Amino acid sequence: MTSALEAHGLTKRYGRRGDPALADCTLRVPAGRVCALVGPNGAGKSTLLALAAGLTRPTAGTVRVLGTDPVTARERVAYVAQDKPLYPQLTVAETLRLGAELNPGRWDAEAADRVVGTLDRAARVRALSGGQRTRVALALALGKRPELLLLDEPMADLDPLARHQLMGTLMADAAERGTGIVMSSHILSELEGVCDHLFLVTGGRVRLGGGIDDLLTAHTLLTGPVRDLAPHTVVEARVTGRQLTALVRPDGPVDTTTWHTTEPTLEDLLLAHLRSPDAPPLLTPSAAADADGAVAA
Repeated sequence: MTSALEAHGLTKRYGRRGDPALADCTLRVPAGRVCALVGPNGAGKSTLLALAAGLTRPTAGTVRVLGTDPVTARERVAYVAQDKPLYPQLTVAETLRLGAELNPGRWDAEAADRVVGTLDRAARVRALSGGQRTRVALALALGKRPELLLLDEPMADLDPLARHQLMGTLMADAAERGTGIVMSSHILSELEGVCDHLFLVTGGRVRLGGGIDDLLTAHTLLTGPVRDLAPHTVVEARVTGRQLTALVRPDGPVDTTTWHTTEPTLEDLLLAHLRSPDAPPLLTPSAAADADGAVAA
């Protein structure tokens, strides 16, 4: 399987003595997938995306995008940063025309117009609201017809209706053209139902990663009497009165005469791992890469 993004021992440190923004990150995003990066502020999500976009160099380790280095892949990649940098003095129409001139032979004016929607093309970027600037930035990204979209909190400035509409446009484009998407977000409802891969990043490290279905299947919610949970790997356990509720990764069959079992939701899974930073990490085979740089089977 080809990869949209591969990182091996990837580390980024700002300053000589500061804690690394990203530490020994090894992961793989298969090509053509819609992948979410989740985690608290300062976890390293933006740093990972900036490294993949070729905007900064790693302190250690390597990152490859679409099978090559990020700088070489830049023409095939579109990146939208959190601050949506645009030229404030240009109008919307001039911004789109600049996008066409910078991407000769690739520009899809119809896709860009679809994202911009009803925005006044004569309005200057400096006069636009945050949500309107987001539309223009995403229009530039989609108009480029990239093989991979890197999106850092892409919908944070949008109202719920606009968020739903633009997410639908992104997903339709990904399905039609096989565009890969890697996006960070704090909005869980923005991810459920649209992403098929996920990486949870905390403290600059990947704690959880792989296909969402695989990650959910690997975990079980147990409810029952307070007792030893061995031999299962415990992510989180909470006691309420005489009842124990635990998220575990089963090691062998679960005794259903003792435990009531349910499959966790994506929210259950992420919150449990966020509340339990010392829980053993997990990368499913599709998300893991060998230490020598070879893709895991």
